[in-house]
Amino acid sequence: MSRQPIKIPVSSPRLLASAIGVAITATSAAHMAQAAESTESKTQSNSISLGATTVTGEQQAQSYQTEKGSSQKYTAPLVDTPRSITVIPAQVLQDTAATSLQDALRTVPGVTFGAGEGGNPQGDRPFIRGFDAQGDMYLDGVRDAGGQTREIFDVESIEVSKGPNSSMGGRGSAGGSVNMVSKTPKMGDFLNGGFTYGSDQTRRYTLDVNRQFLDTAAFRLNLMSHEQNVAGRDSINYDRWGVAPSLTFGLGTENRLNLSYYHLESNDLPDSGIPYGYSNSSKTAAHGHDKPDDGGNSNNFYGLKDRDFRKTRVDISTVSFEHDFSDAMTLKNTFRHGNTGQDYILTQPDDSQHNVNQYGTVWRRANSRVSTTETTTNQTDLFGNFQVMGFKNTYSTGVEFTREETRASSYSIYGPNGQLQGNPKPNGCTPGMVGTSGGVCTSLDNPNPNDVWGGSDSRNYYGTNTVGVTKAAYVFDTIELDPKWLLNAGLRYDAFSTTANTNSATGRSKAENDSHFFNWQTGLVWKPLDNGSVYLSYATSATPPGGIVGEGAEGNALVAPGSTITSDLKPEETVNYELGTKWDVFQDRLSLTAAVFRTEKKNTRVLTDSFTYENAGESRVDGLELSASGKITDKWQVFAGYSYLKSELVDPGKKANRNGSINTGALSDKGNEMPNTPKNSFSLWTTYDVTPKLTVGGGAFYVDEVYGDTANTVYVPSYTRYDAMASYKLTKNVDLQLNVQNLTDKTYYDKAYAAHFASQAAGRTALLTTSFHF
Repeated sequence: MSRQPIKIPVSSPRLLASAIGVAITATSAAHMAQAAESTESKTQSNSISLGATTVTGEQQAQSYQTEKGSSQKYTAPLVDTPRSITVIPAQVLQDTAATSLQDALRTVPGVTFGAGEGGNPQGDRPFIRGFDAQGDMYLDGVRDAGGQTREIFDVESIEVSKGPNSSMGGRGSAGGSVNMVSKTPKMGDFLNGGFTYGSDQTRRYTLDVNRQFLDTAAFRLNLMSHEQNVAGRDSINYDRWGVAPSLTFGLGTENRLNLSYYHLESNDLPDSGIPYGYSNSSKTAAHGHDKPDDGGNSNNFYGLKDRDFRKTRVDISTVSFEHDFSDAMTLKNTFRHGNTGQDYILTQPDDSQHNVNQYGTVWRRANSRVSTTETTTNQTDLFGNFQVMGFKNTYSTGVEFTREETRASSYSIYGPNGQLQGNPKPNGCTPGMVGTSGGVCTSLDNPNPNDVWGGSDSRNYYGTNTVGVTKAAYVFDTIELDPKWLLNAGLRYDAFSTTANTNSATGRSKAENDSHFFNWQTGLVWKPLDNGSVYLSYATSATPPGGIVGEGAEGNALVAPGSTITSDLKPEETVNYELGTKWDVFQDRLSLTAAVFRTEKKNTRVLTDSFTYENAGESRVDGLELSASGKITDKWQVFAGYSYLKSELVDPGKKANRNGSINTGALSDKGNEMPNTPKNSFSLWTTYDVTPKLTVGGGAFYVDEVYGDTANTVYVPSYTRYDAMASYKLTKNVDLQLNVQNLTDKTYYDKAYAAHFASQAAGRTALLTTSFHF
């Protein structure tokens, strides 16, 4: 039978969140009127809520500049930290009307997003400096595993650390990592809400409440409900809701206990993407230099309303305790248990079956997955400062124990003829099959998402259970050799084991690996003046076999004993050399950075002979990065950056067929550019306070042509996108903000997959946000 969209009952929490939003809307008018008369006599909270539609306290523009990272592992201010770090602060998230991690990371050059086929095709898959970082996501310094599309309604700021980063966070992080910082309870009382109405039926409600109920204790609650279609895309819709309560005891004391919980659910009709075209109409044509082909209408959606869906769920519970032994020593313990899940059947357009170039049609190939990732982490940190032999040391040390488990299965999809879809594949979607094949085939230039699906689906409980266990210890120190010279060093040891048990109709197989590796970083910082630094640094990372723990594309995969494929099963290693400078100028209000670097992955897993993989490959990125963040004047703010990445597959190994044998007829990828690595990318976001009440702003975002594959045969074109905003303070408690994203309605692609399709970005989108704060 066909898969029908799930009907959410009236009692669902999403509707409860919506009801809260409606109630806020209905009751806020009275509060606004009262506030307009009495705000002069009220004490306003000084804290700032960072949600895109939420403003806390008296709405004053906060600086785009960030002076210190949130993690205690950063043992110096950012200006004295010898690595490239971009922090997206509260005000940038708010001013750009960002609602997701992908929205936020658009403001960071050198970061792109990639598409996936199976595993995590719709979730977050950022590439940092050309290296896949989907497994390098962190929440409050703790690894945030599982296939997710991350929201920011409960996010305070986002930190992007560039360059190999395993000494900070463990395995992976070849190109860097992303850390999301949560909102936490604060002293004082405030209530903030926001509602956004926009084009394409966008409706977003947020509520942020903080209550101090004891002298040293406070409670905070964040709620969100969001629903929208997508500008310039037919049929697609996204629907999600979230709740995040947190409770802190001991604020302002030597003992602090924080309890928090985060829940997010979504129920979407996701975008199927646009298939790549072909340079010729041969039924065996190989890609030459091909881009996506939408049949002449960028609105085209190739999925099926009657079959496609994607549901996700995230639950994260955290307990953290801090104790100050003194002003110079603090102990912190963090215990977290998280559970993320995704359940989907979605269309992969044509699966490179040549219908696009032969017939102008598209096969609606179904991808499916049901997976759950469960993570339990205990992390203990001791940090502070001390003097030894006349040198000041600012240190952080700790241990981590983590267990991650992913249980992945799928659906069996049967076509109208009762055959299992994809095995075998249809013998071509001829034009006569469009509209007559039970939804299996559709037109390239005029697809009908309302076709009735004539097939059926059933749960396939065969799948793979993957468990990863991490035991690690680390230490970081910034040593002040004298006021002008600092030495920064960090070292981490990891024992990482992973086991994958796969069940199928033919039996059970087991693959496992134990890896032990050290990673380190060091940097020498010279401070010619107090407000600036010049640094030279070196850092490493290690990517062991099975590091994604079964939820995403695995470059260094496990191999089961007895398999026809053999592999070294060693960690891949990455090193980074960087020379940079950082300056706080204009009375320390504006931070400027510049860096040149080389990142080398020297022993990547590559095919060296048929069915034989060895850690013998190499890839390299040489780059330049520039950034500016903060205030040029009291009224003019800027958040900007530029990235140049020259990537090369130095030794990519042999070309493999799907079964692991050598493809003797394929050209070598040696010397090609790395996928998802634009040579040039640039972002600029700036605002100006025209009057004390009126602020205007805008942004420009440029990304060069990006290849989807190592052969450099499929790509998405370069693009420039423009945004604009204006905000107005009606009263001290009520603000209006208008954002127009993709101002010129540019058709462009923001995700490229290696073989079959690319994802199209939203067209022009207008969002009007009313926010209030008391």
